[in-house]
Amino acid sequence: MPQWLACDGVTHPRPDWLPADTQGPLDDKLGIRITEWDPDRLVATMPVAGNEQPFGLLHGGATCALAESIGSYAAVLHAGPGGSVVGIELNASYLSAARSGLVTAVCTPVRRGRTLATFLISVTDDAGRPTASARLTCMIRPARPARAG
Repeated sequence: MPQWLACDGVTHPRPDWLPADTQGPLDDKLGIRITEWDPDRLVATMPVAGNEQPFGLLHGGATCALAESIGSYAAVLHAGPGGSVVGIELNASYLSAARSGLVTAVCTPVRRGRTLATFLISVTDDAGRPTASARLTCMIRPARPARAG
């Protein structure tokens, strides 16, 4: 079982209908792990080690990938079984540097509509200090009904 699927201590495990292969190769490379699958508050972690820029700080691109990943998972939960999503806008502000340990991203919905969903993602370091804030908007593509023969 991939590490990101581990549910020890998780009050909302990954939904059964979400395919096990939804973890992308970039998420694997960055070490992103979803730890809480509550549709109203998704939580993920990512190590700083291996994701630094040349000056030893967490790379902004890694932070954006974390925000986009957790926001996209939140949008998929909203789209439901068979639905799909695509990110259409990501905005990120860097607040302070993370140099070690894990960063934690908490994703909460701003609006979940029929065709668009927007989420806020707060990223903090091990001490709980804010390191980044992001907003992701996704286009929702609901499951298509099966066509008759």
